Amino acid sequence: MKALIVLLVTLATLLSPVHVIAADAWAIAAEALGVLAAYQSTLREMLALGNNVDAQMSVRKQDMQKNGTDKNKHDIEVVDSVMQRLVRDGQYELRINSLPFVWHVNDDEKFNAACYPMNYISVNRGLVRGLNLDENQLAAVLAHEMTHGLEQHSAKSYAQAVAQSLGAMMLGMNVDNGSNIDWNKFSAMVDYSIAKNINVPVEYEADEGGFYLMTSAGFNPGGGAAAMNRLGYYVRYETQNVLEFDAHDTPDDQTFSDHPDTDKREAKLSELMTTYGGGHVKVRKVDRAYLVFIDGLEVFYSMNVGDDTNSAAANAYYFAGGLSKAFHDYDSIDGWNFRRVDNQTDFLNDDFAYRELRELSRLYNLGDKIQTAVQKAYYFESPRIRQRIHEADAVRAIAWAKVKDAADNAKAKAAMQLRINADIYNDHGQGELALMEIKRALNAKNQDDVAECLGIRGRAKAIVGDYDGALVDADAAVAKDPTNLYNFLNRADVRHMRGELALALEDIDRALTIDDKNPIPYKLQGDIFDEQGQADKAEMSYRKVYELTKRNSRTVPLTYLEKIDPQAAEKLRKKKEATTDD
Repeated sequence: MKALIVLLVTLATLLSPVHVIAADAWAIAAEALGVLAAYQSTLREMLALGNNVDAQMSVRKQDMQKNGTDKNKHDIEVVDSVMQRLVRDGQYELRINSLPFVWHVNDDEKFNAACYPMNYISVNRGLVRGLNLDENQLAAVLAHEMTHGLEQHSAKSYAQAVAQSLGAMMLGMNVDNGSNIDWNKFSAMVDYSIAKNINVPVEYEADEGGFYLMTSAGFNPGGGAAAMNRLGYYVRYETQNVLEFDAHDTPDDQTFSDHPDTDKREAKLSELMTTYGGGHVKVRKVDRAYLVFIDGLEVFYSMNVGDDTNSAAANAYYFAGGLSKAFHDYDSIDGWNFRRVDNQTDFLNDDFAYRELRELSRLYNLGDKIQTAVQKAYYFESPRIRQRIHEADAVRAIAWAKVKDAADNAKAKAAMQLRINADIYNDHGQGELALMEIKRALNAKNQDDVAECLGIRGRAKAIVGDYDGALVDADAAVAKDPTNLYNFLNRADVRHMRGELALALEDIDRALTIDDKNPIPYKLQGDIFDEQGQADKAEMSYRKVYELTKRNSRTVPLTYLEKIDPQAAEKLRKKKEATTDD
């Protein structure tokens, strides 16, 4: 379908204005437009794309080609650090048909980020700089995008865009067999619409999911509200692109924007922070100042100074966020560890989420005031508050455990796909992603080929540099199932990466005794012979590859293709030159 090609090559914008239909009304709307089948079919296709490693790698490559790479290495380092913490430490589970997260910081100046259906997150340089490289605010935005991926919002919105565009075209025409549809126009409509159908309830859901994801990864609970405050300022005073956002003159007007009003989102995220800490901590804005209260007692006053228009809100939210985390984490005041240091009252520990709270407390000598307020809060705290905190934590843990259980108990076909995904990640040289996917494959109770999983894991370990561990897994795969040629090929690749070329060739020969019509052993064999400088032997191996792949010129190195099929080599060379010129 042409529309699906567009979906793959277009950088989605999740913060752009478009009229949307509520998600729970989509089946009814699609049926009324006569495109229910198109919506359901496209959704199936998008969910399949969401589990397609080649599609994920392709979208990343296309993003890099179209939008470049942020030239500032520090921007990339900060985003990588935040994403790695979210992926590693955050509380979440991938659905059986979802891929591990991949991301890239491009060179687009717009204040934006987007999550594709295949869990690829594109982060604009403009977002990183717009948030002043603030790790907590970046964590909030990126966790929001991860939630879109985890809940498969993006796949659903893409399907809605296709059905919405198709339905709009069908309303005024008599369609027979699709012959009256201008598919070029249709593709352009989808090009504009994709991933912009994220509706208001779904945005709030992503905000909430992102809040708990970033908080569980150790970021400050005030990061979400601070990020939304920064976004609100950008929308009102900085952006020059009227189509980039839709700032509402009427606060309740949500009709023409795919993202709810920033003030409302800020308020909801602040409320989530308050609830997270048992309701003890609140932030209130009074004129240009932000005040932080513990059970009604003011403990911090923050006001903008000069041109620094966002520091007051950020300081207040981080101060309150640290307090909220401590109230959440500690059932009694003992956990706060109040103590005297250099004639001041210090408290808590060096956790990242407490950093701003403790720095501001020391700067303004607020330790005694905070201790008094915290003591009072615990003294008068109802047991029901602790119970609600623990119950909420349990509900989230149970929800993610169900997702993991569903993946672990998935049918054999889905478990096999995990193994295939890991193998494809290896082919792309993405060993760490392969290890993540093969771990899920081995956890699957209905995995049909544990031996091959071990071989794939061994290859992944070699890619990331664990050569000894790689050989242990590769040997185990061959011992467990010596009838599977791929176990020998995986071990051959491991031995190749270890520099044990003679042993690698022995494994390839054993693979060929199992199946001498498979082109892969000959390809690996040719690569090793070429590496050894044995050009004649390499040519013989590549000739077999060319023959078994039905003369596919891309399977043979160009220098050897010139000897095997000069005409095909010349054609391929001209094609590459034309692509380079473009």
